[in-house]
Amino acid sequence: MSTQAIYSVETTGSDVVAALLGSGFNGSIHRPGDEQYDVLRQSIVPTFDSRPLVVAEASSRTDVQAAVRTARQLGLPIAVQATGHGTRVPADGGILLNTSAMTSVLVDPQRMVAKVAPGTRWGAVIDAAGQFGLAPLAGSSRDVGVTGYTLGGGVGWLARKYGFAADSVIRAEVVTADGRVVTASADEHPDLFWAIRGGSGNFGIVTSLEFRLHDVPQVHSGIVYFEIGNAAETLKFYRDWSATIPNELSTAILLTRTPDGTRALAIKASYSGEAELAEYLLKPLFEVAGQRLAGELKTTPYAESSMGGTPARYLDLLDTLDDELLDQLAELPSATVEIRHWGGAMAHPGPGAGPVGHREAAYSLIIDQEVPELESRNTGRTFLNFLADPARATSAYCAADLARLRAVKRAYDPDNFFHLNHNLKP
Repeated sequence: MSTQAIYSVETTGSDVVAALLGSGFNGSIHRPGDEQYDVLRQSIVPTFDSRPLVVAEASSRTDVQAAVRTARQLGLPIAVQATGHGTRVPADGGILLNTSAMTSVLVDPQRMVAKVAPGTRWGAVIDAAGQFGLAPLAGSSRDVGVTGYTLGGGVGWLARKYGFAADSVIRAEVVTADGRVVTASADEHPDLFWAIRGGSGNFGIVTSLEFRLHDVPQVHSGIVYFEIGNAAETLKFYRDWSATIPNELSTAILLTRTPDGTRALAIKASYSGEAELAEYLLKPLFEVAGQRLAGELKTTPYAESSMGGTPARYLDLLDTLDDELLDQLAELPSATVEIRHWGGAMAHPGPGAGPVGHREAAYSLIIDQEVPELESRNTGRTFLNFLADPARATSAYCAADLARLRAVKRAYDPDNFFHLNHNLKP
């Protein structure tokens, strides 16, 4: 039996509390039976039921260091959770480090840069940056945590113009597996800097993240619903039309339901430019889609644009959309299907970009339920932010990036201390 397994059985919650306090942990510590224990161990995944020995609420970087050193000292597993999105592997018999209390946003409008603490959610950054007409590369929800989303890649509605969220990171403060604090940037620990921009939490715990903001004071965006009858024809037209549009226009086409429950085809669009040009670009697609049922596009401050997302029960990344697939999708009777156009800056990030997986994909296909009849044609490629199964983490990367990620893992976490995540073994 390994040392870790022995400690996992024999170490008690009292032992952990004493060790945390002895290591200088100043935050709150919760054990089973405490009122906040069950609240703070909850994940966004309904079936997830982590049972750590303690939930440790960090209030500072030194608390994070203390938690890492304590887990090391006692041979316990440690998992990190801020908003509930980040935990995919239970911290049973270990330490669940909750960083949701560590929230702060500093915006430098002259440099067009934001610096955030690890528990910060996108809504706070969007609002702070919006005061200066700036926008972060946030996703579809204001409630998602900045750090986990960004380290996993981060694909938002400005991605075709500015790239993945990970591509805008310029500096991070990281607590490593031995409890040290290092700065990762292009000039300091450049190998670690490369790895965290898409490699998720495999290399340390990020306690501060600094990233570029973008000059996007407003967008023309929204969701428009159409009758379902022209679904197959519209999907095929979308495939060809989407190859012609500028990077300022991000779109997705859905088979879904209107707010009143009617089965419909929907088009999501967000354009970082003038409304008239957006409407001109979208007109051919709207004409093929046919009769409008509901929804509209409107010009709003970036902070007020809300696009929503689709739960990724089925996910594939595709280079093309063939007629057979589109016909199959159009015949699905009840599932929500979302085909989203990638490309642009996502595929061409420039030199030194991090290992965000499968940038060459032209489209993502997400369905809100499992579709067995499509599994035989699935490419097997995944995207970390959408991946529910941690065992498939390696499928989020090309072979060259995966080999390099494992080399960085060996350098910074050779015994795989950080493994309760989308784990990449050394």
